[in-house]
Amino acid sequence: MMKCKICLIYASIVLGALMIIASIGIMLGGNLHSRIEQKLKGEITLTEGSKVFATWKDPPPPVFMEFFFFNVTNPDGFLAGEKPILTQMGPYAYREYRPKENVTFVENGSKVSALTRKTFVFVPEMSAGDPAVDLVTTVNIPAMAVMNKLKDVSFWVRSPIAMFMTSIKTGVFMTQTVHDLLWGYKDPLLSRMSAIKPEVDENFGLMLYKNGSDDGEFVYYTGEDNYLDYGRIHTWKGEKLLSLWATNQSNMINGSDGSAFHPFLTKEERLDVFTADLCRSIHMLFEKEVEVKGIPAYRYTPPRAVLASGKNNPENEGFCLEKGKCLDDGVLNVAVCRKGAPVVVSFPHFYLADNKYVNAIEGISPVHEHHQTFLDLNPTTGVPVRAAKEPRSTLNLIEFPGIAKTETSYSPVNPKDDDSAGKNGTFIGMTPVEKS
Repeated sequence: MMKCKICLIYASIVLGALMIIASIGIMLGGNLHSRIEQKLKGEITLTEGSKVFATWKDPPPPVFMEFFFFNVTNPDGFLAGEKPILTQMGPYAYREYRPKENVTFVENGSKVSALTRKTFVFVPEMSAGDPAVDLVTTVNIPAMAVMNKLKDVSFWVRSPIAMFMTSIKTGVFMTQTVHDLLWGYKDPLLSRMSAIKPEVDENFGLMLYKNGSDDGEFVYYTGEDNYLDYGRIHTWKGEKLLSLWATNQSNMINGSDGSAFHPFLTKEERLDVFTADLCRSIHMLFEKEVEVKGIPAYRYTPPRAVLASGKNNPENEGFCLEKGKCLDDGVLNVAVCRKGAPVVVSFPHFYLADNKYVNAIEGISPVHEHHQTFLDLNPTTGVPVRAAKEPRSTLNLIEFPGIAKTETSYSPVNPKDDDSAGKNGTFIGMTPVEKS
């Protein structure tokens, strides 16, 4: 399993903004509250010379990405129909740098475009082991991706491919170093396929080509015309609407990218966040008031409805692209966002998911305090003072006639009833965590 947790501390930004408020109050005197509010709305904009623009372009606090893996300790037993038994490995910590590049004002300065380039540097003193040495046994993701691509083709096409995969000893599981699994290695199956079809990349890694890359160009509203639009996404990769999902509602690019929110937040509002890694928008609701290093904050969390099934939340019907194969609460099939790889996403340890997913695996235990995704935002400035974003990536095992064991393995994510996991389904691979 891959677990991702983000913890960002922007206390210096908030303190600076609060100092601005104090100085404004001294200068303005009467009718203080409304005048401070108007002044702050003008200061918190994505414009040259504003109080937040420099820190938006190059966030000052250090950010760390921590990767956790679930090692499969009983691969043979799993293939024989047993529950998977997992042990967690990690963290493997990396310092993450994320400056914005190609920052350009467009449409008379009402919007600003930018790329966010992410670079990762290993931090041994924050890590539990050496990624170049530590081995993890997990699902053979390249093999599952190939099977997923070919699962609906005819027997006459599948059969020689199955024979070929068997001949090069491609199995359901693989064992790799943490480093290679993250950043890439030359895969034997993909290498053979690349020799036949050069467009096939012979390298595979969960973070392959991510070091030094960006998620594409975003265009943001500056908030100069309307403070409620501050940081809101106008387009991603030149599009206002995705074309991946089944409905317009599912394809909508809503809210911000999670790094900026408008000032003067309320407990009643719904915060929308677009996540490029999931190719979808999610929303968060107020949970409680908290304090971070003396700074007051509102905690917003995604409700159960965000990853609820379409039958329990009609807004999510468009995220199921294969009718009759829709998943239940707490999991999202994002294969369409991962170049066809059969990847499913949930919160860590299947937090907020249907109990049958939790009960299908030995070694996981969802706990609210540890596995909740949240944003702590200063309500006056809208600046994030702490965050924990914890999506988990899971791999969907494909039943592929001719490949040994794919027809009999135990499935934690596509169970056919509440007591057992079906003969084809999903298995957990890996998770990342960001923290500052």
